[in-house]
Amino acid sequence: MTERTGIGFSGGPTAREIVDCVRLAETLGYDSAWVAEGHGGDQFAILSACATATSTIKLGTSITSVFVRTVPTIAMAAMTVDDLSQGRFILGVGSSHKVQVGPEHGVTYAKPLARVRETVEAVRQLVHTGSLQYQGETFTIESFDLWYTPYRNKIPIYLAAVFPKMTTLCGEIADGIILTRSTLETAAKARTHIAEGAALADRSPEQVAVTTLLPTAVADTTAEARDHIRPGLALYAGFFPRYNRLLAEHGFEGEAADIARAWSDGDRSAAVNAVSDQLIDATSIAGTPDYCRERLAAYRQSGIDTPIISPFARGPGAKQIFEAAIRACAPG
Repeated sequence: MTERTGIGFSGGPTAREIVDCVRLAETLGYDSAWVAEGHGGDQFAILSACATATSTIKLGTSITSVFVRTVPTIAMAAMTVDDLSQGRFILGVGSSHKVQVGPEHGVTYAKPLARVRETVEAVRQLVHTGSLQYQGETFTIESFDLWYTPYRNKIPIYLAAVFPKMTTLCGEIADGIILTRSTLETAAKARTHIAEGAALADRSPEQVAVTTLLPTAVADTTAEARDHIRPGLALYAGFFPRYNRLLAEHGFEGEAADIARAWSDGDRSAAVNAVSDQLIDATSIAGTPDYCRERLAAYRQSGIDTPIISPFARGPGAKQIFEAAIRACAPG
């Protein structure tokens, strides 16, 4: 089986720096590059630039929120990157988080499962036929049509999932799943729910590619790498209730509770200190280059088709941190 590795960006490097990093990743044999939506710049604009600077690496969103963009906007953005990349684009979509959608975008967050299902259905219809009339539970499109012909009339759609209901939906309707902060036990559990969803749609669960975003830090020592991971893990576990619950369900109830409490109290230092070495080792890739490559191999062996390294870096030196991780974790 081909050894596939992805690289994910969720802020840190600038748009031009991300393009440089993706170009480097392509030369080193990476299968795919993924850009988040959050606070790191416009993902479709960045991926369009990556498309024109590369020729083989796949390009994906990880993820596009089904709440903060309309269906026609999502579909046209996806088709644009797909055209510029000549068919290398993967549309990763998800429900995002209530703590982001409402407070940060001023949009009502409701019925995430239904919204994801209907968005996938409507996007596929518009991409395939060039026109859309849709009446669903969460939105209605009276009429929309394309004034151009897309590069492809079908674009792969992956869904972000953390818990069983969305994972089952992936099995039913998606071309792939984007997990996050997985342990070596996650893939087997996810594949069970994917199979349940695939059975509902009368298709093979093997049609669903399994990927996961993995916080990654490479350093000369394991201790140094763990310290690089700690602030990002504290942010995600402290700010996002869904990720806090995920870590608790991984068996780290104490750490999850301590991080949430410290974050709620505004004590960022205590939140970071509450991130244990064991939590990092179970859900991340943190260590020397040799260790990181071994860890990636273990994730593949556990059932992950494409592990996606996701360094956490902010500030002027972010690009160098990403480049170091890309070089250290290169496949082959």
